[in-house]
Amino acid sequence: MGYLSAVTLLWAFSFSLIGVYLAGQVDAWFSVLTRVSLAALVFLPFLRKQHLHLSLSLKLMTVGAFQLGIMYCFYYQSFLYLSVPEVLLFTIFTPIYVTLIYDLLHRRFSAWYLITAAIAVLGAAVIKFEGINENFITGFFIVQGANLCFAIGQVGYKRIMEQEQAELPQHTVFGLFYLGAICVALPMFLLFGNTDKLPTTGTQWGILIYLGTVASGLGYFVWNKGATMVNAGALAIMNNALVPAGLIVNIVIWNRDVDYPRLLIGGVLIMVSLWVNETWVKRKVEMARA
Repeated sequence: MGYLSAVTLLWAFSFSLIGVYLAGQVDAWFSVLTRVSLAALVFLPFLRKQHLHLSLSLKLMTVGAFQLGIMYCFYYQSFLYLSVPEVLLFTIFTPIYVTLIYDLLHRRFSAWYLITAAIAVLGAAVIKFEGINENFITGFFIVQGANLCFAIGQVGYKRIMEQEQAELPQHTVFGLFYLGAICVALPMFLLFGNTDKLPTTGTQWGILIYLGTVASGLGYFVWNKGATMVNAGALAIMNNALVPAGLIVNIVIWNRDVDYPRLLIGGVLIMVSLWVNETWVKRKVEMARA
């Protein structure tokens, strides 16, 4: 949980940085390509040939293509239709996708995990339920595309590591994750990118460098490593912790209006769902499969 919590705090800033400084100003396809390329540069030096084989390499690249490449393509486009709070609101369905995909891969259905994920979704909905703009339908489905790809990627990575030898140093193979993302981002930029909307200020370049090297480069490795260390229910819940975290960043730095009672009630619900999962659901599932 420590890994996931740390990355949640790290990623809480990403929503606002993209929405305030990049969306509509810097070409979204260029932002995606820059971000995944910088992330790859962070981890490619750690690749070790002795830990790689064709099957693992293809799996990691596929996971990266979904979780980072295709997800970012959806994610950055969503800011053209929605405000930062609305993007946050529509991410509340990710825990459901995480739970269902994890069970699908294991050819089983754990209703207990779905219940804890649903409680977390309720908590996030309480926090961020508010008026929506005229782009609701388009924006909603774009964000759901991002949510689904993010869920497929992190659950897929968790599954891959469960099947690999336990002593595999994950940082020695993770560079392939980013190469998979580049395989999506590069052709998308070449096909749809607008070179007239490249970064023009030091702030925009600085934010892209931060998002690429830290938020993506460090963040996705730590998040996926953390995903391999918790059960599916806890992983689903931590996906929704991004909502209150992102909201708090908006309050403190960008002074957005917020309904404090909703924030408190929703935050409590998310914490309750985590407590239920760790103290009750986890034990129930283990007993049922014993």
